[in-house]
Amino acid sequence: MHLQGSSWSAAVASDGNGGRNTPLRVDAQRNLEHVLRAAREVFGELGYGAPMEDVARRARVGVGTVYRRFPSKDVLVRRIAEEETARLTDQARAALGQENEPWSALARFLRTSVASGAGRLLPPQVLRVGVDVETEIRLPQQRPAALAAPAQPELRLVERPTATENEPDDAGAAALLEVVGQLVERARAAGELRPDVTVADVLLVIATAAPSLPDAAQQAAASSRLLDILLDGLRSRPVG
Repeated sequence: MHLQGSSWSAAVASDGNGGRNTPLRVDAQRNLEHVLRAAREVFGELGYGAPMEDVARRARVGVGTVYRRFPSKDVLVRRIAEEETARLTDQARAALGQENEPWSALARFLRTSVASGAGRLLPPQVLRVGVDVETEIRLPQQRPAALAAPAQPELRLVERPTATENEPDDAGAAALLEVVGQLVERARAAGELRPDVTVADVLLVIATAAPSLPDAAQQAAASSRLLDILLDGLRSRPVG
């Protein structure tokens, strides 16, 4: 579902509520592409709490243009989150299909996902984990505080509550969790992944190993170094 340039040559506009779609004019299509690109950048840097005005400014369009395409910020956030979730799911499936070794498949998925920066845009329901009581770690805004807790609680995926109008059940998120679960189970069964590592842990690695830094080269180097450390922590150790 993610946006990739020319694949939108026949782009359509939604009414924002999953209703009818109509073809876009060339200028309207261009504005939509700019808004989506800007939203990925802004939300990736500042989190989903960033205002629509920041998205409009980055896209170099009026905020009214953004609201014509997306009648509320929730609609835009859902669109970006769904696209990035689909991209991660594709990356996980590619790793499963192209790597025979379980650890290589998991490591490839993590490296590809971190390099793409999609972890900074995962929807909250995917990054929701339990720490004794059900607590949501919101990333990236609260990443340092959330991960700096002195205790070492067990992280586990939390069952989602009944969907509401503003937070519909997300089949895309379920697909991501299912395919990442396959990567985790394969690596665990092969004895290459620590037995206590969960799908939630893997998704947290993707989210935290992709810091948003102003310099692209510095960001790439920092991500690579941090991921090397995290991968080493995920691997099982010989007994004795």
